[in-house]
Amino acid sequence: MTSPTRTVLTGARVVRPSGVVPDGRVTVEGTRFAAETPDAGDAPDAAPALDLTGHWIVPGFVDQHVHGGGGASFSAGTAEEALRVVATHRAHGTTTMVASTVTGELGDLAAQAGALSELVEQGELAGLHFEGPFISPHRRGAHDPALLRDPAPADIRKLLDAARGTARMVTLAPELPGGTDSVRMLRDSGVVAAVGHTEASYEQVRAAIDAGASVATHLFNAMPVLGHRAPGPVAALLEDERVTVELVNDGTHLHPSVVGLAFRSAGASRVALITDAMGATGMGDGAYFLGPLAVEVRDGVARLAEGGAIAGSTLTLDDAFRRSVLVNGLSVPEVSRALSGTPARLLGLADRVGSIEEGKDADLVVLADGTFDVVGVMRRGEWVVRP
Repeated sequence: MTSPTRTVLTGARVVRPSGVVPDGRVTVEGTRFAAETPDAGDAPDAAPALDLTGHWIVPGFVDQHVHGGGGASFSAGTAEEALRVVATHRAHGTTTMVASTVTGELGDLAAQAGALSELVEQGELAGLHFEGPFISPHRRGAHDPALLRDPAPADIRKLLDAARGTARMVTLAPELPGGTDSVRMLRDSGVVAAVGHTEASYEQVRAAIDAGASVATHLFNAMPVLGHRAPGPVAALLEDERVTVELVNDGTHLHPSVVGLAFRSAGASRVALITDAMGATGMGDGAYFLGPLAVEVRDGVARLAEGGAIAGSTLTLDDAFRRSVLVNGLSVPEVSRALSGTPARLLGLADRVGSIEEGKDADLVVLADGTFDVVGVMRRGEWVVRP
């Protein structure tokens, strides 16, 4: 029986749960992180250490909300397109990814779930996220209004059954008929109920949180603004310790001061930086589709071809990392937590991914110091991008 391949990385600043380790050392054996010992890698048959002085090593990124990339979309419901999305984002450091669908007919969504669940079972995806059709027509964003419906628990159950245990999250508007009952059903089924694309009042969101809702789908976007007399969803979601808030930090969805407000209010342990990326990610400007709706991308900003509403993003998580540090002035450890540790915990994956610790999957990203450009990406012990 052959010993697992050993890889030793030295010299970089390593972000670990305990803090930043200067001139750190990371040892990988096979697909997992190994214990750090003084003589690790010094055995005669060990591979030479890779010196990464002048770099950061952070945990692989975890994206809990992504629709597409590389000209492909999860909503196509085919393995070929889904794997193209995965490859596009993996090259930018996302080693764990949940596939997000968009509003469609229930039968179409069930078919997509069935196809995508196979990739979850194969380990390419970490689960499925249904964003729509159970959302408010008044806050629909880039969702087809003709296909929206109230969140009846029986309809949601059909999608969960089609996903064969791979559904991780469902976004819904809790003020709609059946909203609170659906939240309870999702909680009891072990699926995250997310509040989003909603017109709900502060009180209605509080009731949804008490029923089990635990995520704010792209906080601030597709919901009423924070008001001083009618605080609405934003205040309810930000103030509750039970809620993790998603942020799309691409410079278009949110002003930098709003990103700072969310981090100061919720902290990195309750912020999950996401991409909400659509098919144009990794491509160029031009005409695309998000689900059945036509999208025009100009200067990297995706909007509906008719109506002008923001239609997801063309963001990758390495850009979100860079912007969070260089524009927002956040520390590398707290950004790393919001990109890896927090979403891993929320998705129930923290025993395997989200931090650099012995026994966990060897998922990591090597970033250049100062610029935070991606230099290397490792997933389960294999280089996706070799430094």
